[in-house]
Amino acid sequence: MEKAKLIKGGEFLIKETEAGTIFIPEEFNEEQKMIAQTCEDFLEAEVYPILDRIDTQEEGLMRSLIHKSGELGLLGISVPEKYQGFEQSFATSMLASEAMGSGYSFSVAYSAHTGIGTLPIVYYGSDEQKDRYLPKLASGEWAAAYCLTEPNAGSDANAGKSRAVLSSDGKHYILNGQKMWITNGGFADVLTVFAKIDTDRVHSAFIVERALEGVVINPEEKKMGIKGSSTVQIFFNDVKVPVENLLGKRGQGFRIALNILHMGRIKLGGTVLGAAKRAITQSVNYANERKQFGVQISSFGAIKYKLAEQVIKTWVTESAVYRVSKNIDDMIKIMIDEGTDKPTATIEGIAVYAIEAALLKVFGSEALNYVVDEAVQIFGGMGFSAETDVDRAYRDSRINRIFEGTNEINRLLVSDTTVKKALKTGFDVVRYANAIIRNLETEEEATVPANDYFAEKRHYVKKFKKTALFLLGSLSDKFQRDFLNEQEILFNISDVIMMVYGAESAMLRAEKLSSIKGFEATSLYRDILDVYVYDSACHINKSAHDAVNSFFTGEEQKVMSERIDVFTKVAPVNIKEARRRIANKLIEENRYCF
Repeated sequence: MEKAKLIKGGEFLIKETEAGTIFIPEEFNEEQKMIAQTCEDFLEAEVYPILDRIDTQEEGLMRSLIHKSGELGLLGISVPEKYQGFEQSFATSMLASEAMGSGYSFSVAYSAHTGIGTLPIVYYGSDEQKDRYLPKLASGEWAAAYCLTEPNAGSDANAGKSRAVLSSDGKHYILNGQKMWITNGGFADVLTVFAKIDTDRVHSAFIVERALEGVVINPEEKKMGIKGSSTVQIFFNDVKVPVENLLGKRGQGFRIALNILHMGRIKLGGTVLGAAKRAITQSVNYANERKQFGVQISSFGAIKYKLAEQVIKTWVTESAVYRVSKNIDDMIKIMIDEGTDKPTATIEGIAVYAIEAALLKVFGSEALNYVVDEAVQIFGGMGFSAETDVDRAYRDSRINRIFEGTNEINRLLVSDTTVKKALKTGFDVVRYANAIIRNLETEEEATVPANDYFAEKRHYVKKFKKTALFLLGSLSDKFQRDFLNEQEILFNISDVIMMVYGAESAMLRAEKLSSIKGFEATSLYRDILDVYVYDSACHINKSAHDAVNSFFTGEEQKVMSERIDVFTKVAPVNIKEARRRIANKLIEENRYCF
């Protein structure tokens, strides 16, 4: 795709996207599907049969599973071929993340190793560092962990107190500090550790081998969920780290951490898909087996509502995840064609979509939260029993709203990054917003296109975008420099932006599917879209009113509230029948089939 035509991060708010230009998961080729199938086969053979053993943290078990997955090549999907990897596209790596996402605690260990554990070296390592570490990490001979969080530095990562001082002979950095919540820390051989050199105000990053003297691993933490994953505190007591193990440049650690977090956030959006689809399949399996009052509970409207809503939230998340994954691949290719090296192009390509990464982390984790919560409800008393996997799925899901920056932090990032990007890059959200505000009193509601289904949906999505834009502009103008202190209002705006992206992604996917398979053959996807757009209009209306009522009064409030109602007005939908059609298809197939 040409650079001028590629919609960059956040620009979905001010530009329209053509359905034919996006990537949808139905377009994965046979090689990509085979990689996903290999992941699924691995879980079926090696993980699902021993879930209880994994959750007891049987000595050496998780480490052996990491090694086995490495032998199948599953740890090297994003590692360059030169270092015994497969160097697949970002979209392919997302598909692998989805496939592994249904592996409960193993998926956490796998994601930590292949993502935040290995990729800092892939993207920032010197040739010598890559030669030494990447082949062993790709094969599973060595396992990796990422050490950023400290007891008094969680969301404020740069507040960490770990320090490194150059030795008198200049050959080592003497590292001291404490890290906590380190996934894979109990068995990892290679640690990416963040610390400040001397009196630096920002972090540097170091590759630290576990075998070095002074690396002390605490006992495993006891956790609510993901019980089988290793989570420990690690102490560094006068650890002599060779100077050649400085990762990247001095003072570059915070940038490395930030960029790896962008990647981790968007990868989490893919990982939750696998967990959600498995939970939905388990939900419908049970609903088709369980009888009450002499009939299967899947025949009840209340259960059909839950099953359909599980599908809708998952399908919309999936649409958004793979839409932006292809955007990232296109951006990486453009940067490489312009002369940027592959590692730099990859990390910068992902960073371009920091807004989407943050919103998908929130959107996906909360979609999964709904799916597993309703799975427990569908199972009833059995869902509360540790005898069923939905008990495990429910507990394991909760961490996703904390991982990779809490959902609160990421909600703030969505609004904050949108405004900062507007001011810095000419992606002028505020200009668009101010134009909308100037025309609030005179603008006539555009006519809804008649007899053109997708034109009607595009019309609604365009109005949703106007809601987000005029909220951003109004807030910027009202609060000026205090803008970022109004967190409750920023949350309202971020929720609107997330629903806009979800609605547009679902619309574009449904439209592209219709062009491929035919309009009549895709009626169920239009049901999904109808329900989601209808519900989004209600949620956007509420969030926008909450924001406006928090900073406007009198006639100004009245005018803006009226405009919100115009922007969020959609045609009536028989959501009961639409949901029942979605649920009936799921019940008929007895598995997630969308």
